[in-house]
Amino acid sequence: QVQFVESGGGLVQPGGSLRLSCAVSGTILNTFTMAWYRQAPGKERELVASITHRGLPIYRDSVKGRFTISRTEQNTVFLQMNRLNIEDTTIYYCNRYPLGDFNWGQGTQVTVSS
Repeated sequence: QVQFVESGGGLVQPGGSLRLSCAVSGTILNTFTMAWYRQAPGKERELVASITHRGLPIYRDSVKGRFTISRTEQNTVFLQMNRLNIEDTTIYYCNRYPLGDFNWGQGTQVTVSS
């Protein structure tokens, strides 16, 4: 069974940086596109960034130029987040893209506050 374990979140001031990590346990095809999602309370989960197995990234407009997604051959996925702002505050999750039948992990909380 595939499990995602997200880490690296925390409290940071506006303009600060965090690096999120997603470890994947279980067998997952390295041809899958992997992605980071986020979900604020009362809102739908949204796609933040995705990366193909060839390393091609796609970002939502609000994070372009600030966030960088990357991955290893072992399917560990990272999200480097720079110039964070208050609107980035929420829980971040990783999963494949498009979504399949993998369960969601616990996510990692990112809080941007002065």
